[in-house]
Amino acid sequence: MSEVKIIGTGSYMPKGITTNDDLSKWVDTSDEWISSRTGIKERRLSIGENTSELASKAAIKALENANMKAEDIELIIVATITGDSFTPSTACIVQENIGAFNAVAFDISAACSGFIFGLNTSYQFIKGGQMKNALVIGAEVLSKIVDFKDRNTCVLFGDGAGAAILKASKEQGILYNYIGSDGINGKESLNCPAVQISNPYTKIEKKEESFITMNGKEVFRFAVKIIPKSIEKILEDTNNSLDDIKYIIPHQANLRIVEFAAKKLKVDIEKFYVNLDKYGNTSSASIPIALDEMNRKGLLKKGDKIILVGFGGGLTWGSTLIQW
Repeated sequence: MSEVKIIGTGSYMPKGITTNDDLSKWVDTSDEWISSRTGIKERRLSIGENTSELASKAAIKALENANMKAEDIELIIVATITGDSFTPSTACIVQENIGAFNAVAFDISAACSGFIFGLNTSYQFIKGGQMKNALVIGAEVLSKIVDFKDRNTCVLFGDGAGAAILKASKEQGILYNYIGSDGINGKESLNCPAVQISNPYTKIEKKEESFITMNGKEVFRFAVKIIPKSIEKILEDTNNSLDDIKYIIPHQANLRIVEFAAKKLKVDIEKFYVNLDKYGNTSSASIPIALDEMNRKGLLKKGDKIILVGFGGGLTWGSTLIQW
């Protein structure tokens, strides 16, 4: 079996910058209210670009960073909850957009943990020898499913896409993956309905809007427990300590969640890379966007050990240990 290494990253953010002051024109809120509770100052909203377009642009940047051609890609996985359509998959649309005509392409749905799930899935394909490389993308246009009259959710979410190229290698890269789900106790904490059943045998009494709803307190309680658990699981199973880890890249949901997790782990908050002040919560895109930002800033050095950790609707969670 070969090792699996990340050899390139890319990201793309829409041009529409929406500040907290902008949101205060639409709902009863303020910059102080949002900033003090979330750490978010602004987020990007699509100006007509759909999820596949954001994903394709991030993919092209990742291919350039990896010095690879699209036709050499063997697997495309797009993690998203805001695909262009039920079918075809967003991954198949990306395949056409970038010209990756030799790839197998499909989507996965694990909400904000999606990119971690996508890494784990592609890792298994490459580690087992079925594929030599993969393009993994987290992409969302959450503004499609956000109710901009709901102060509890519209202040949090943004649009964007991030991507990574994985390749079989003799060098160690992805060292360990851990994922989990709880659809029994957590399915109502973060929810967005799809199309209702409508056929000759049913009658819709009240049409549901396909908007995100969230029990913020429950999600917060879940997040501050599962982030430390996911990090500790990685460390325990790989015989590493936090001192061995250069950076932790968390899902960018809420600064207070990161602060609580750092306190629980008894680690300096500076070990966590945070950029949610600029982009808000971009769900499955948040971790790969942060990873690409760090890569392009030159923060990641060969041999650095990094933990990616995510949590999201489902409920789902996961973590990945990478040696850069």
